[in-house]
Amino acid sequence: MKKKLLVGATIIVALLMGAGYVYRADLMLLGLTFVVPNHAFSDVPSPAAPDYTNPAHWAALPERDDLADTLAVGATDLQATAAVDVFFVHPTTFVSANAWNQSLDDTTTNETTDQMVMQGQASTFNACCRIYAPRYRQATLAAFFVEGDSAPQALDLAYSDVVAAFRYYLATFNHGRPFVLAGHSQGSRHLDFLLAEEIAGTALAEQMVAAYPIGFELDGSNGIAICRTATQTGCQVTWNSVGPRAGSLFASPDNICVNPLTWSTDGAHAPHEANLGAVNFAGSDAHEPGAADAQCREGRLRVSEIRSDHYTLMPLGRDNFHIYDYALFYVNVRQNAQARVDAYLRERN
Repeated sequence: MKKKLLVGATIIVALLMGAGYVYRADLMLLGLTFVVPNHAFSDVPSPAAPDYTNPAHWAALPERDDLADTLAVGATDLQATAAVDVFFVHPTTFVSANAWNQSLDDTTTNETTDQMVMQGQASTFNACCRIYAPRYRQATLAAFFVEGDSAPQALDLAYSDVVAAFRYYLATFNHGRPFVLAGHSQGSRHLDFLLAEEIAGTALAEQMVAAYPIGFELDGSNGIAICRTATQTGCQVTWNSVGPRAGSLFASPDNICVNPLTWSTDGAHAPHEANLGAVNFAGSDAHEPGAADAQCREGRLRVSEIRSDHYTLMPLGRDNFHIYDYALFYVNVRQNAQARVDAYLRERN
């Protein structure tokens, strides 16, 4: 397996240790504590593997009430009648000094995943698709920053669960239906591998509507085309959101950037008026049109100004909007997923 590491994992979770949910602005006062496991990966047995026949090992399932069903004001959950599925892989929500990988019995981390990610990110797709989101033995945050053998071993273990969950989903739930792949941060890191190793060059590529591995440094080497229009199918979109004063995180010009306000890679600026609505459920369940503009520049999605008071927490540093990659463009992503699904179904009817 290639050793690409996500430099910008969802660091906000470092604030979770004993402090509540992630989007509370007062957590900034705690600062960021870099927590590294106190042993080598190989020195301690890994947590028990997931059992994907057990519904508790899924963060979201379409037939169950869960936080992926969350709706912004005026939205409708259409999972019951959706013709397409989404397989969603969540970002890092685990920080530990005692383990390289999360145990699925860790209820605190599971609750964080549900509150932060199922509600704020996976819910984006509950109009277009039935949502399947596995729990997995995610790597702790430190795996993205430390050197040595333990970090890649922890990431490999996490990825093995994602593969197992995807294969179980295909064998048990999918029944030949079209699907979308989506995720964020660590989840998108795993999707990058999944696209290369399970999708590209196989029959599943024809079954995949599109992929949204957002918030990860993708360079296009996974064998999947980059989406360049709003209704292109069989392709992938990603971006890493930053402001004009952001540091060097996600700064490689080789990164793919698809503008979520234009769905193109051409570098054109999309004004605030093109933004159909940002949604940050920690602040409000109302969508805020015009909250952010967007322009792809040098491999990053540049936002010149956020016109909302709901996006002030920036644990990755000034003007790094990584934790808001979905939230700032929530309604645009929601509508685009439906547009790609509609285009895919038209092409095959």
